Amino acid sequence: MKNNKIFILLPDGIGLRNFAYSDFYKLGISNQFDVVFWNNTPFELADLGFNEIKITNSKNNPLTDVLKNVRKHIELNLNIKKFSDLVYDTYRFPFSYKNIKSAIKSFSIRLLTKIYSSEKGLKAIRNKIISNERKTLFYKESLETLKREKPALVFCTNQRPQSAIAPIIAAKDLGIPTVAFIFSWDNLPKATMVVETDYYFVWSEHMKKELLHYYPYIKEEHVFVTGTPQFETHYDTSCLLSKESFFEKYHLDSTKKYICYSGDDITTCPDDPKYLNDVATAVSQLNDEGYNLGIIFRRCPVDFSARYDAVLTKFQDVITPIAPLWKRIGEGWNTILPTPEDLDLQLNTIHHTKFVINLGSSMVFDYITQNKSCMYINYDVKNKAIQDWSVKKIYNYIHFRSMPTNQAVVWIDSPESIKNLILENLNTNFESIENAQLWFEKIVAQPANKASERIWEAIKSIVK
Repeated sequence: MKNNKIFILLPDGIGLRNFAYSDFYKLGISNQFDVVFWNNTPFELADLGFNEIKITNSKNNPLTDVLKNVRKHIELNLNIKKFSDLVYDTYRFPFSYKNIKSAIKSFSIRLLTKIYSSEKGLKAIRNKIISNERKTLFYKESLETLKREKPALVFCTNQRPQSAIAPIIAAKDLGIPTVAFIFSWDNLPKATMVVETDYYFVWSEHMKKELLHYYPYIKEEHVFVTGTPQFETHYDTSCLLSKESFFEKYHLDSTKKYICYSGDDITTCPDDPKYLNDVATAVSQLNDEGYNLGIIFRRCPVDFSARYDAVLTKFQDVITPIAPLWKRIGEGWNTILPTPEDLDLQLNTIHHTKFVINLGSSMVFDYITQNKSCMYINYDVKNKAIQDWSVKKIYNYIHFRSMPTNQAVVWIDSPESIKNLILENLNTNFESIENAQLWFEKIVAQPANKASERIWEAIKSIVK
C-alpha cells in the first residue's frame, strides 16, 4: 500500500497562518494525503479539527543556541567578503552583557565566530550543531515518533527555528525526505537558515536565485518555486463583511473614508508612534479643511506595548485602533500566535480602507491583492528614540533592492508632505498600483492564490 502520510512540522506558531488556517490542509486531504501536524506550538490544533501529534519535549542541546548564532555571524562575514557589501553587518543584533549568563554567551559567540570564520569553519559549525542535537532526548523522541508513524515526508514550515533541527535530523537519519519552506521574503540575506533539508520550497524565481546565491551547496533541482499561502485568504471574498457590518462591529463612522496605518515592531521602527502622530496630524488638518477622514490603526501583532497610548488618546477623534486577533500564550514574541479570525479581520481591514501607510513592511503586497496602494514613510523624526537608527538603514536592506521601480510605493519624505500625498492617493494611484503589482509578481509566484496547490504538487513529485 502506498504511503501517503505527510508530517507538517510546526516548530513554532509562525507557520499556523500559512498551513493551518489557509486551505492548505483541506487541499492535502482532497489529494488523498494523510496530513498530520507535528505540532510544537501551544495551540491545540485537534480542537480545530486537525490531525496532530504534539511534541512534548523540544529542548535543544545547551550549545545549539550559541552555535546557531555563530553560524549566522560567520555567514554574514563571508557574505561581506564575497559580495563586497557592508549591508550584511546591519543584520546583526547587538550583543547583550546585562548579566553574567548573557555576557558569557556573547563572549562565546564572538570568540567562536573569530576562530571559525571561513568556509571550512562554517561547515564545522554546521556539523557540530547536528552532532550535538543527535545527543538530545528531543532527537531520540523524534526518532521514535517517526519510526512509529512512518511518514512519507516531513515538511517544515519555517527554516529559522532551532526547535526544528532535531526532528529534521531524525527524519534524514531514517531516510525520510525532508522539505523546508522559506518563510519570509527578507529571510535569506539575513543568514536565518537553521534547518537543512533535502528540498526547499520558495516564494518565487527571485527567491530561488537568492537561495542558490547564498547556499551554493544546495542543488538547483531540489528547489521548488511554489509561492506562499500567506496571501491566499485575500482572494476569498466569501469572508468579506458589508461596509455596514464592518463599520458597526468596529464602531467606525460610516460617513468617513478610512486609511490604514500599519504598525511595525519596536526593533524595526522604534519611532513608530511619532510617525503615527505625524499622519494623524495631517488627517486632522484635512478634516479642518472639510474632508472627512479617519485612520484605522493596526498594530504589529507581536507588539503589546503601551508606546502608542499617548497618540491614540490625543487623536481619538481621528484614530480607531483595531488590534490584530493574535493570542499571547507566553512571554516570548514567538509565543504570540495568530488566530484564524485574524485572517478575516486583515482581509476586511484592507477592503474597507483606501490605502495603507507604514514603514517598509510587506503590507504593500497584502494591499496590492485588492489593487490598493501603499505609502512608505521615508524620513527620520527629530529626537529619535535610538540615535543610530534611521529609515536609511531599513530601506538599504537587500530585499528592498528587488523593487522593479522606485515608484512601487508612494514615498513620504517629510511630515509636511503627508497631507498632500493623502489627498493624491484618496483617488486611485494607478502608477503606484501598476508598479506594486510588478513587484508582487517578482516576489510571489503567480497566481498568488494557488500556492497551496503548487506545494502539494511539489510534495507529490518528491514522494514519487
